[in-house]
Amino acid sequence: MTTAKDLIAKYDIPAPRYTSYPTVPYWSENPTTEEWLDKVRNRLSPEDSSLSLYLHIPFCETLCSFCGCNTSITKNHAVEDPYIQSLLEEFENYVVAVPEIGQRELKELHLGGGSPTYLSEKNIEFLLDSMLKKMNVSSKPDFSLEVDPRRTRETQLKILHDFGFRRISLGVQDFDPEVQRLINRTQPFEMTERITDVSRNIGFSSVNFDLIYGLPKQTLDSMKRTVEKTLELRPDRIAFYSYAHVPWIKAAQRLFTEADLPSGPEKRELYEVSREMFLEAGYHEIGMDHFALETDSLSTAAKNGTLHRNFMGYTTKTTEMLLGLGVSAISDSWDCFHQNEKIVKKYQKHIQENKFATLRGHKLDTEDLTQRALILQLSTTGKVRVPDQILQDVRLYLASMEDDTLIRWEGNLLSLTEKGWPFLRNACTGLDLRLRRKSPESRVFSRAI
Repeated sequence: MTTAKDLIAKYDIPAPRYTSYPTVPYWSENPTTEEWLDKVRNRLSPEDSSLSLYLHIPFCETLCSFCGCNTSITKNHAVEDPYIQSLLEEFENYVVAVPEIGQRELKELHLGGGSPTYLSEKNIEFLLDSMLKKMNVSSKPDFSLEVDPRRTRETQLKILHDFGFRRISLGVQDFDPEVQRLINRTQPFEMTERITDVSRNIGFSSVNFDLIYGLPKQTLDSMKRTVEKTLELRPDRIAFYSYAHVPWIKAAQRLFTEADLPSGPEKRELYEVSREMFLEAGYHEIGMDHFALETDSLSTAAKNGTLHRNFMGYTTKTTEMLLGLGVSAISDSWDCFHQNEKIVKKYQKHIQENKFATLRGHKLDTEDLTQRALILQLSTTGKVRVPDQILQDVRLYLASMEDDTLIRWEGNLLSLTEKGWPFLRNACTGLDLRLRRKSPESRVFSRAI
């Protein structure tokens, strides 16, 4: 009999998280800045179109050695003013080039990083006020942000709540002191508890914890304690990510060795045991890596079939346009991706010269658009109808998953079974024609489990 451990061992292979399709390593048809602006204009031309906005704040005071995000580490808060000025100038450049950006309904706003609460109260207020007064904000907006509990003040959260923010995501990762020491993130339980309580008292209606399994020196016992402490605070959502060990990309991960990391079987057990604890505590599994209480809007969206996935992860709203501002930020017009320069000084130089900070992107062709829609459907609902022209090929590719009863077929309808949900990323690879034609030349994806 095939056990859960056997299945996880079999399917624990490198696989994308599918916040986009094609995934970034397969971007090839780069748009010029003018081509990108034309895509934005076309996408926002209908009067009923809507907009999501992502602002990237890259700054952190200290480096977390596990982190794979685009960050700028400095304790010098003098970097705030010029960076905010660049954000506002970039936004103004967009509004001048595409006036519809200020006219269409803004449904979503997310502050990511880095650590958005690196900014002072004054600068948070100035940035949001300057930008939002030029936008058509929805009567029911979904505004969210990521915070580092070690660097977040109640006064900052009150200002954000006044601007309409109701969802907050706390970077937690692990509660074990030794694990925290190795990842250079000392964050006592009481610190996380305080920000959780403060957020709820202020009026944030959804609190998320980011947790990671597979970190150095994590054991089954320490992971259980982390989950138990998490359940004590009962966040509305939990993002439970596999640690992606990519020291060839992120040099800080060389601060510990692979010998410090849980082995393959050990890491898989961390995941499986934690997942069972979440489910037993009343959380629903949502797509890839996410769990939510039934009362949270993410569970409601999953139940209603309105869940969406983009570069901000799983969201409850679908908009025509995702506009990303700031260093390394990615924008998405559905038929085209656009990414800004990834180095702060280069990004700011472009903006100071009154240019857009275009680094790269991808213009989706007809096949890309078809596969993107299929992967999005599967990753948000757990099922998808596969077109006849690729049906036989996809069935053959996923035959092993069917044999292991992780998926089932009803005609051309592909569905995950209940035990197949942890293997959603694997199922999506069956629809990823670019990945299947050519494996990446270097190690770019984390493992599926």
